[in-house]
Amino acid sequence: MGSPNIFVLALTDEQRRELKTIRGAEGFAFHGLLDCETLVNTHTVDFAGLLEAAREELEAFDGSVDAIIAHWDFPVSILAPLLAAERGLPAPSLTSLLKCEHKYWSRLEQQRCIPECVPAFAAFDPFDADALGKIGLDYPFWIKPVKAHSSNLGFRIEDEAGFREAQEEICAEIENIGDAFNEVLSRVELPEEIGGADGNTCLAEQYVEGIQCAPEGAVCRGEYSVHGFFDMHKDAAGTSFDRLDYPAGGVPQDVQARMTELTGRYLEHIGFDDGCFNAEFMWDAETDQLWLIEVNTRISQSHSDLFVKVDGASNHEVAVDVALGRRPRPARGEGAFAVAGQCMVFHDEDAVVARVPDADDIERIRREHPDLVFTPQVKEGDRLSELPAQDSYRCVVGKFCIGADSHEELGRRHAEIAASLPFEFEPVPGGEAEGRGLQI
Repeated sequence: MGSPNIFVLALTDEQRRELKTIRGAEGFAFHGLLDCETLVNTHTVDFAGLLEAAREELEAFDGSVDAIIAHWDFPVSILAPLLAAERGLPAPSLTSLLKCEHKYWSRLEQQRCIPECVPAFAAFDPFDADALGKIGLDYPFWIKPVKAHSSNLGFRIEDEAGFREAQEEICAEIENIGDAFNEVLSRVELPEEIGGADGNTCLAEQYVEGIQCAPEGAVCRGEYSVHGFFDMHKDAAGTSFDRLDYPAGGVPQDVQARMTELTGRYLEHIGFDDGCFNAEFMWDAETDQLWLIEVNTRISQSHSDLFVKVDGASNHEVAVDVALGRRPRPARGEGAFAVAGQCMVFHDEDAVVARVPDADDIERIRREHPDLVFTPQVKEGDRLSELPAQDSYRCVVGKFCIGADSHEELGRRHAEIAASLPFEFEPVPGGEAEGRGLQI
């Protein structure tokens, strides 16, 4: 019998390197399924077309298909389980996935089983001229589509003018993803309470503050487990994440235990099984209030190299185990560092990328930081406001992972390396914003 064939949607070179770190990697055959440009680096999604293209690629494969895994957001997060289920492979049910992926439906279900950590919320139609008057939340509050790429089209609303500005931008772009999400919603029976809240609906949510922390784990054959916690550091403006730290150091163990219990209670409530997840919580230390932000139905690839640096193997190991129907037993503390972080490099104004750090630049920085793993998020000639899957406030132009002996050292190294990366930008020709305008 040959090696199990593991298919990874939108497999990147970086992910392939990380897959090699898992224990027993030599016993697996990893294959890409469709490509990153088609599935991730796009403004619009043809879900039915992508599903058929993936089916055809799998049918043409000369061998067994033993597992299908996803490490990206929609549409990948839905495509992989659908394809796996069609072949009788372990995968969460589509309904349980949508009770996480559809942000309004998710909030309604959370209210039923974990109401103590659900912020106030309201669904609204962004195309409704009277939408603001129907929301009923005090300023400030957040608005976002019920389904979007990353934090794209998410806005903090301070006043009516800010709402109108955000509403205009949302209406111009929401259907790029919302129409495709509607194709998925048509595959299940939606509860009456969802009403007309389809993929082109938005959610307004109470603004909550605190320390953000993310547990990551899996449910395999009904057995729930958490294998890591992450601190999610925000920038000085409080709008974007600028670093993820593993293991978490900003939230006490008893609070992490409550996050574990709440997430498990929710996943059991919606019937989620045979899949991975990462959840995001906000902890208000002054009041000891926990707020659930969201539950994502996959491991986070942002965490992968951090697990390698601290535990000696990436979280891909858990995803592979679950996809094969095996109880995950992740590595613990076998890496070279006590802590690790994924760090962001931002640019705040619309611009054209004139220069991206090249191999010589990275080699120079690695002389002082040999563990650096750098991944550019842009290429020369890119117009920042036209890039897909960015948040609405800042553009991430690069990401890098580093290890350290402490969280304090991690912060120092983050600032030092970010300042030394030689990105260069040129003004937009004519100075007119034609694509998605950055808000800062």
